[in-house]
Amino acid sequence: MSTIKSKFWGLLMVFAIVFAACNPESDEVELEKVEDVVKKAIFDTMKEWYFWTSELPPNMDVSKFSNNQELLDALMFRPLDRWSYLTTRAQFDAAFTGQQTGAHGFGFAFDENERLFVAFVFSQGPAGRDGWRRGWEFIEINGRPISSYRNSNGGYSFDLGPNTVGVTNTFKFRLPDGTETTRTIEKGSFQSNSVLHRDVYEVGGKKVGHWVYQSFRATAGLTPTRSQEVDDTFTFFQQQGINELIIDLRYNGGGSVAVTEQILNYLVPASASGRPMYTNSHNGNKVERNVTVNFNKRGNLALNRVIFITSRGSASASELVINCLTPYMNVYLIGDNTYGKPVGSFPLSGFNRTLSSNDVEIVPITFAIANANGQANYFEGFPANMRVGDNPARDWGDPLERRLAAALDYIANGSASSRLASTYYKPVWEMIDAFEGLQKEFPMY
Repeated sequence: MSTIKSKFWGLLMVFAIVFAACNPESDEVELEKVEDVVKKAIFDTMKEWYFWTSELPPNMDVSKFSNNQELLDALMFRPLDRWSYLTTRAQFDAAFTGQQTGAHGFGFAFDENERLFVAFVFSQGPAGRDGWRRGWEFIEINGRPISSYRNSNGGYSFDLGPNTVGVTNTFKFRLPDGTETTRTIEKGSFQSNSVLHRDVYEVGGKKVGHWVYQSFRATAGLTPTRSQEVDDTFTFFQQQGINELIIDLRYNGGGSVAVTEQILNYLVPASASGRPMYTNSHNGNKVERNVTVNFNKRGNLALNRVIFITSRGSASASELVINCLTPYMNVYLIGDNTYGKPVGSFPLSGFNRTLSSNDVEIVPITFAIANANGQANYFEGFPANMRVGDNPARDWGDPLERRLAAALDYIANGSASSRLASTYYKPVWEMIDAFEGLQKEFPMY
């Protein structure tokens, strides 16, 4: 009897040891294996969906990478891929609908003398609620002069702490009237606005709309996906009876393709309705997803051309608007060359149970987009027709702001004064280059 009991307890002990060895929560080595399952899912997803899948190795030992980001960095096809990233689905959805967490809600821009200014402010963010405006000059950040933030590469690194609600920073400003003020604000949660400014000017007998658009974000809860701000803006311009339009995309890093289509359908001439807007192409595994999207004219704007104010900060969806309009109407760029992103992406965790269950969202480049003329290769960006320097010392809507003044001159006279053309400079640092991943598309502090 005792022999039987001994064998029984011996079997139980063996079973317990084996079970413990297989339990990821009880053994760090097994935890590493679970992490490797996620890495393998990232690699498999890239092999299936990545636009440059032919550049990936047939197999890879994912265990040699210490984390998911390190693996993705190794897989990205350089130098063309500057955008594939990892995030969570909640963060992705929040960014594309403008729901911000852990930010002050403003942007930076340098002038030609390397003075730093508030470039833009979201009205409901902590900076907006504190009354900040474009044109305020930064003198110090957290007691340090701006020059002290310059890094060894000649650019700037502004460390304002983690993206956490409640993190506090102190800023000293010189205001446009020459006075100084010091403001201390916390990072918070807020709904960002994509429309920074809109107005209508009378120029040479024409009504000219002016629209400063910061990001292609959808309004949460609307079906089909679209932006209420966009609808409201074009309703305004239609009511005003504009016959020229200036769209300022200088700090617009991209966003939703669905919102891009919404805008394009307002801008395009009625004669283009039903004709190709763009064609996207995927890798050889996904050719069945290649589609052509046609225009479906909305509203009654009858524009012969659109003037865009652009910079290196104009990327992705901003460039898509320019590219898709080019076959159908005159497009004129004032400011600086755009960034150069003729490719796009969408979140893929929904196609992989491992990624979904581990809350890992992968957003790699999955397709390229060509316009109706087949133009799809602009990795160097679109060149500006007229190069004019940024003028962050002046607020939105100021007709003396150099790029706006150049656009108004062009509408009135067919060209801008040589004085404005001579103001061009290349900024020492631009905000789009300070961010990676999801934040590169929606850069802000």
